[in-house]
Amino acid sequence: MRRVYSIALLLLVALGLSATTKEVKLKLVETSDIHGNFFPYNFIEQREWGGSLARVYSFVQEERRVYGDNLLLLDNGDILQGQPSAYYYNFMDTVSTHLASAMMNYMGYNAGNMGNHDVEAGHAVFDRWIKQCDFPILGANMIRTSDRETYLKPYEVFERDGVKIVVLGMITPAIPVWLPETLWQGLYFADMEETARKWMKIIQEKEKPDVVVGIFHAGNEARTMSGQYREDASMEVAQRIPGFDVVMMGHDHRRYCGKVANIEGDSVLLINPASNGRVVGSVDVVLKMEHGKVLDKQVSGVLTDVDKLEPSEEFMEKFAPQYKAVNDFVSEKVGTFTESIATRPAYFGPSAFIDFIHSLQLELTGADVSFAAPLSFDAKIDKGDITISDMFSLYKYENMLYTMNLTGAEIKGFLEESYAMWTNQMKSPDDHVLLLKERKKGQESYASFVNFSFNFDSAAGIIYTVDVTKPKGEKITILKMADGKPFDENKTYKVALNSYRGNGGGELLTKGAGIPQDELKSRIIHSTDKDLRYYMIQYIKEKGVLSPQPLNQWQMIPQDWVKPAAERDYRYLFPLNRK
Repeated sequence: MRRVYSIALLLLVALGLSATTKEVKLKLVETSDIHGNFFPYNFIEQREWGGSLARVYSFVQEERRVYGDNLLLLDNGDILQGQPSAYYYNFMDTVSTHLASAMMNYMGYNAGNMGNHDVEAGHAVFDRWIKQCDFPILGANMIRTSDRETYLKPYEVFERDGVKIVVLGMITPAIPVWLPETLWQGLYFADMEETARKWMKIIQEKEKPDVVVGIFHAGNEARTMSGQYREDASMEVAQRIPGFDVVMMGHDHRRYCGKVANIEGDSVLLINPASNGRVVGSVDVVLKMEHGKVLDKQVSGVLTDVDKLEPSEEFMEKFAPQYKAVNDFVSEKVGTFTESIATRPAYFGPSAFIDFIHSLQLELTGADVSFAAPLSFDAKIDKGDITISDMFSLYKYENMLYTMNLTGAEIKGFLEESYAMWTNQMKSPDDHVLLLKERKKGQESYASFVNFSFNFDSAAGIIYTVDVTKPKGEKITILKMADGKPFDENKTYKVALNSYRGNGGGELLTKGAGIPQDELKSRIIHSTDKDLRYYMIQYIKEKGVLSPQPLNQWQMIPQDWVKPAAERDYRYLFPLNRK
């Protein structure tokens, strides 16, 4: 027996291990930007689709059979907005346990993080959701203005097999650029790097962790917005603040998995599972421990596609009543359209889709001018009966409607910025009319926009041209007001626009109109107390039958260049076989 023990000891020594050394394997699973995609069904388009928490749960169940409690399931925010399944439990059924809370509790999430679209739902909604979660929602840089303390827990500590894991949560601080202060009253959002520096020191001294995970609702391509908010700073934090082993990203809906070196030369894994629960971030941490100390630590990660997994049957059965409630909600008839409308024509000129929004905004506010953009890249509403589900295609986000004071010169500057992000400067008739980049899907080549289409604001209430042969700053010529009166760059006009834009979103007001971020609030004359979609629903219900038509108040010129270029770009942007 002693001989067997001696051989075993020699083997351990040969392997570089001692009798007291043990190996601990941890699995970290990240979801992010679920956007209400709880079920494998698109309630807006009324069809089955990929991703969903139901599929994520199938993956998590399999992994838990291997890792047990050593699996930590983490969510990185933006779960409360998107599909009607979130909207219904945000604003319609406010008595039941919020569906997001119920599902996350059922799935056994260990921690969550706040996203900007969670804040967008407003205090009443996100406070209720947080309270109903059986796990902490983190937010180290969400600070109360009253006492400068964190509104939520900054971090959470987990102990697994003698290993101490700390998860620190943060949100992008650019919330004030997008959302009305009424939604986040009593809060401010601190810089991510400063916050991480502060809390890393506390974590290291107080907790003495073996593994530190950052879960940040921010992407990895940092930039400064409106001159003061450092947006998408996840990679900067990973590089500049030593101590992180893993940084889980989100917010920008871009898949990413890779390592960077921090300023001390240590590697940090960054991972981003994009959106809608189609992919999860799967991180393996393997530690060799001796007497409670880490001898060696290996961190690796992959993006795991869960699209091909079957949705969990027990999950679907558990939440069948909520599925029915949401489906009944979106199936309600609102009115009738005698014409089909789509966003596709809106990129090339006036469209019934966008001009319906313009007309409604002008009627609701009595403004002189309206700004609006296609919030969904490729949406269509067929003629016939219009249901609640169609209203989510017509207007994707829960934006309020603002009325603001802008001068004529600021209106022109705003449009110059918008169309510069949207249209190319054509040098010949063979050039693109739109600002495009080439993408590939298998052997197929197609185009996508260089910039986000939800920032492509057109205007109504004025008659203007967009000269696509001219550079930024010289594209827009405003000819007159829509009622025939002269347009005066020195005059102040009332302008209707959504709250995202009115708070500085897309920087059309700050960069384009040249209004300082701190001045925007003073320009707001009025804000609705409900989201614009709500007023659209009431408007259509009141009218019953509508025939949306283009207002035809602007055009791209020169027409002999634009017309053939637009036809080419349309086919390139929307090939026949593209879904």
